[in-house]
Amino acid sequence: MSGYEQVSTLILASTSPRRIDLLRSLGIAFELAESEVGEEWRDDIPIAELVERNALAKASSVARKLERGLVIGADTVVSCEGAVFGKPSDIEDARRMLRALAGRTHQVYSGVAVVRARDGTAKTAHAITDVTFRPLSEKQIAKYLQMIDPLDKAGAYAIQGVGGIIVEKICGCYYNVVGLPLTVLDNLLAHFGVQLL
Repeated sequence: MSGYEQVSTLILASTSPRRIDLLRSLGIAFELAESEVGEEWRDDIPIAELVERNALAKASSVARKLERGLVIGADTVVSCEGAVFGKPSDIEDARRMLRALAGRTHQVYSGVAVVRARDGTAKTAHAITDVTFRPLSEKQIAKYLQMIDPLDKAGAYAIQGVGGIIVEKICGCYYNVVGLPLTVLDNLLAHFGVQLL
């Protein structure tokens, strides 16, 4: 019997299509529950700690409403030369972000949290991936923004699909850039007796 069959339900505290697709690709059963917690932004906290805190806040807000299950929360941000980029507020903000990232290497941070609903026990971790963009002209940025919806993506881009055209190279976990580092998630779930493999 697998670890998953020995525990109650997995719940993803996210409506991110990318995170949902990643979990579905693993062939595991899970439920969805939207967290009502927004992301916290503070300059006095290291980014890695901040994304873990945000992930924990999201997972905990859902877990408090449940009697059982393991709740998964995640938060992803992009950092480039001291600037931190979450989701853009509008298309001009997205354009500004892509200009800042073009031709440079930036870091993608994802915090992941797993909270056991019955007693609030929680584990958190994070991943960091270096991503290098190719140089982009204003015309290329405009065309890219027409091809995707940048407003629900940290840093205004997605690495998958057409995003592969603007990403020159990565160093680290690809799935972290998508929004859910699967090795990190597997390690956290193992603390609760669940193994994805």
